Amino acid sequence: MAKSKKFIFVIGGVMSGVGKGITTASIGTILQARGYKVNLMKVDPYLNVDAGTMNPTEHGETFVLNSGLETDQDMGNYERFLNKDLPPENYLTSGMVYKTVIDRERNLEYDGACVEAIPHVRDEIISRFEKAANQNGSEISVIEIGGTVGDFQNAMFMEAARVMHARSPKDVVFIMVSYLPIPSKVGEMKTKPTQNAIRQLNSYGIQPHFVIGRSEEPIDKRRKEKIAMQCNIHPENVISAPDVDSIYDVPLNFEKDNLSEMLLKELSLRPKTKKANLTKWKSFVAKIKKANKPVKIAVVGKYFDTGDFVLSDAYISVIEAIKFSAYELGLKPELHWLNSKDFETNKIKVSTLSGYDGVIVPGGFGKTGIEGKIKVIKYARENKIPYLGLCYGMQLMVIEYARNVAKLKNATSRELDPKAEHLVIDIMPEQVEKIKNKDYGGTMRLGAYPAYLKKGTIARRAYKKELVNERHRHRYEVNPEYVKTLEEAGLMFSGVFPDKKLMEIAELPVKKHPFMLGVQFHPELQARPLSPHPIFTEFLKVVKKGAH
Repeated sequence: MAKSKKFIFVIGGVMSGVGKGITTASIGTILQARGYKVNLMKVDPYLNVDAGTMNPTEHGETFVLNSGLETDQDMGNYERFLNKDLPPENYLTSGMVYKTVIDRERNLEYDGACVEAIPHVRDEIISRFEKAANQNGSEISVIEIGGTVGDFQNAMFMEAARVMHARSPKDVVFIMVSYLPIPSKVGEMKTKPTQNAIRQLNSYGIQPHFVIGRSEEPIDKRRKEKIAMQCNIHPENVISAPDVDSIYDVPLNFEKDNLSEMLLKELSLRPKTKKANLTKWKSFVAKIKKANKPVKIAVVGKYFDTGDFVLSDAYISVIEAIKFSAYELGLKPELHWLNSKDFETNKIKVSTLSGYDGVIVPGGFGKTGIEGKIKVIKYARENKIPYLGLCYGMQLMVIEYARNVAKLKNATSRELDPKAEHLVIDIMPEQVEKIKNKDYGGTMRLGAYPAYLKKGTIARRAYKKELVNERHRHRYEVNPEYVKTLEEAGLMFSGVFPDKKLMEIAELPVKKHPFMLGVQFHPELQARPLSPHPIFTEFLKVVKKGAH
């Protein structure tokens, strides 16, 4: 008889944004370190069918899987912590579920029955949870339900989880991640918000087995006992998760509290190893603490401002990719967020870039702040500041070179000015009709694509191999009609798609510039703590040499 699949549901209490994703990723890490095959899933309650149309300043970055599915940024945390690629079945939105159910109803697949939230929507959710576990061959699935217990749109996912537990109590565990505030005027940690959140969870028919208490400070024994007494939880199952210097400390802290052992016991599983094998993870965390040579990196983007706050989550994978490669080289990266719109208005003088050791222009869409980015790229090229352009950052590097070196007056992208004379960045001919019909989703190049790297280039030096596969998320390409002109002017396309029409990497020879390179893809999406991405590592090697 086949062993039953195990499921752990991670649910938020009190407020969002306190670390459910990191908690889920960390639980996956420690269970994997005990020898189990682990699958991590993210549930987004939005009616969006995927995360591709969500505003990055509100929702954070869109993380693209190898399959091309556009997902929530937590999927990036999952891949980074587990050190493996995840399939599209691991991401779920309300939109996906409802679309499937409605499509079935339209196709007469319910034999004339009244189609209702219960059982049809609920059972579709359960089916997707089980299908993902089966397709991944996982023994334990850890499923994060986005938002908080108080979000009305989460009700159907809660009901699905409740039914799974009711059917097989030994195979399902519930964890609530809840925030315990320490009001400055009160001066003590308060448990009442968490108590209320757990009672609200109880109203769904769900009793958490564990509470992971997020707070600025560790939870003391008295408050653990208070939560346990008021909420019918064992005191040892209230896990303290205080703020830490690095999110990568979290799995190690969980293991100090023996969390993997307790979870396995609750799931009626025996540990496959005596202790969690976290040797490589500990080595990585040690590198973070040892890194001491500072390097100043200017990240010039436009998805920063949200009201009076700065939202770096729009570029979270870029941030982490920089860190992984920096720590590998013993560097302590100091990231400075520079809004490209401020360079257009001269609020920030472009000459201030001379105070940085390297410049990165990440991906994006639209016209806002573009001329500011082009000014930055020109300054970095002329002053030999190491430059790395990601996706749009590569396209703008090509535009800047076309304008100022190849002398193609007002060269630009169809995205910026479709009537311009020199469209060095353009849509591919087969996509034009889709654009006319506003079929924008069908015009994106999404997911993993191969590229061949030329010998004797920075790209080949970085990867140390000829063929690579990288993830894409863009609509426009370098126009093949201008490739020869640009190359004759000194720009080198060192990475090309197998059909030789799509340019994947552009760079300047090292004789002209120590590191001036742009990639059409998003290398940050495949950077991992235990395997830093070679493009970022090569960039930072050059940065290290010329650091102030």
